[in-house]
Amino acid sequence: MTTDQSVAELPAARRGSAAEAAPRRGFLAKAFGVTALLSAAGSALGLLRDLLLARYFGANQGTDAFLVAWTVPETAAPLLIEDAMAFLMVPAFSLALVLREERPDGPDPVRQLVKATLPWLLLALCTLSAAAALGAPQLVDVLAPGLADPQLAVTCTRITAITILPFGVVGYLTSALRAHHGFTAPATIYVAYNLGILGLLLTCHRLWGVRSAALGVAFGSLLMASVLIVPFIARLRAGRRRRARGRSAARSLVLIPLAMLPVAAFTLTRQAQVFIERYLGSGLPPGTISHLNYAAKVSQLAMTSAILIVTVTFPVVARALAAGDLTAARDRVEKDLGQASAVVLVGTAFLMACAPSVVALLFERGAFGAHDTAATAAVIRIYSFGLPAQALVGVMVRPYFSVRPVVRRADAPRTDSGPRLLDWFPVAAMGLGLLVTVGVGLAATPRFGALGLAAGNAAGITTTAVLLLRGLLLRGIALRMRPVLGGQARLLAAALGAAALGAPVAERAADLLAATLLGALTVVVVFAALGTLLGAAQVRGPVLALARAVSPPAPARPTARGRHRLPSPAPAEPAAPPSADPAPRKAEGTLPHGR
Repeated sequence: MTTDQSVAELPAARRGSAAEAAPRRGFLAKAFGVTALLSAAGSALGLLRDLLLARYFGANQGTDAFLVAWTVPETAAPLLIEDAMAFLMVPAFSLALVLREERPDGPDPVRQLVKATLPWLLLALCTLSAAAALGAPQLVDVLAPGLADPQLAVTCTRITAITILPFGVVGYLTSALRAHHGFTAPATIYVAYNLGILGLLLTCHRLWGVRSAALGVAFGSLLMASVLIVPFIARLRAGRRRRARGRSAARSLVLIPLAMLPVAAFTLTRQAQVFIERYLGSGLPPGTISHLNYAAKVSQLAMTSAILIVTVTFPVVARALAAGDLTAARDRVEKDLGQASAVVLVGTAFLMACAPSVVALLFERGAFGAHDTAATAAVIRIYSFGLPAQALVGVMVRPYFSVRPVVRRADAPRTDSGPRLLDWFPVAAMGLGLLVTVGVGLAATPRFGALGLAAGNAAGITTTAVLLLRGLLLRGIALRMRPVLGGQARLLAAALGAAALGAPVAERAADLLAATLLGALTVVVVFAALGTLLGAAQVRGPVLALARAVSPPAPARPTARGRHRLPSPAPAEPAAPPSADPAPRKAEGTLPHGR
């Protein structure tokens, strides 16, 4: 598959491989359940990590210094694990698997892909890690010039620079495993990561202070990589046993190195929102960066559940695009947009209604006082306005970059392998969003402090989401905009009503735990009721299914002799006579060459 290769030109066997490779019914639900369970465990450990940071160190110049150093793994994680590496390698491995199915007697394209990419990746990662460690003083000066304790930040930055190498390896291995529909091992990486941080934080916080957290980050990244190596090697060996006859054949995949540039640029541009917050926040009173960090961590819990949906379905979309089936990819993306929005909006409504009680329940102990609770809760409520857009950006950018993967078929024409202006559309959209972030931040920060920074973040990412919706259409994934936008509007209305009714319930509760639980229950019930009444399919379907599950079964119908029998099934339709030639495939969802 070349950059924008004509789907109509693909042979029927190639187009049909998407359906052949599609997971069996129920697989996505099972994969999502496993991923959600393990990811929830990782998120719970991450929350415990943040609770211990707040308990041991509070929100002061020491935690600000550590959080500036944490910018390195925070940037490396989306670039090398969650976003850029997945955008590049999941489509690449998906195309290799499609070729494996098409050519069972040829060489294994998966092994060819690994040999062509992994050595260069390791070299680049080692170089980046060393450069970040050596340039730590300059990096701290750029990120937070007004920091109260820059030397501590430099020390922590040199420690966290180690994470670049294992993070890159983790991103590569998780992409390969998910393309093979292996989700269990990739879902455990953040469990291992946070266990490493917690181990050193619990045992060494008195001895090394906040440096123990930086050492824990480095140690946890090594544990992440260790849990993936054995499953990855097992996948490679399985492919080699099945395909031993074709080792000497020619390559079936060709790398397109220039395709990596817009993906990496988009991820770095998106992460620049954090850089802007740290830069502007360093000039505000000490503890502001910490308040922003704690608020972001809590807010992202709502978005994480939505992104899990895309994590599971992304290989399905990538496999469909690799086989040239844009119709199947479009249908899956539309479902992802609705499901991700439903999940993130109910979480957003909960945070809007219960932010003070949630923050107080989680953090207000030890060095974290009532003033820190009030400041963090206020930032969470402003952050929440941008959470739906954060989730939508995560959904839309994956299929966008999958249309032009980092590899192409060796037998495909090379005319489209050069750089294209459309490849840079997400970067331009994110760049415009950053301009909005900077503009709102500079205008609002002098008066509103951290709240102005949070407002800039929400406004900027919303701008990017609107632009990316247009970009998907330009890329050839023709979303049906009226039902998509109508579904989003219904979900948003349900979330607004749930937040409006949940807030007074949470405020009137007797204690923090009761306020959080009652507020959450109110938000979920109201969201489900309003979503069902408004006709939001992502809410109405599960609500009706739950109602059918809890309702008693229909009584058996009595017969003329007094016996009971179940209603007879409807007669089956007569089977269509076999045809010598299959029905021609509809042209919907295909692109003419070069368009």
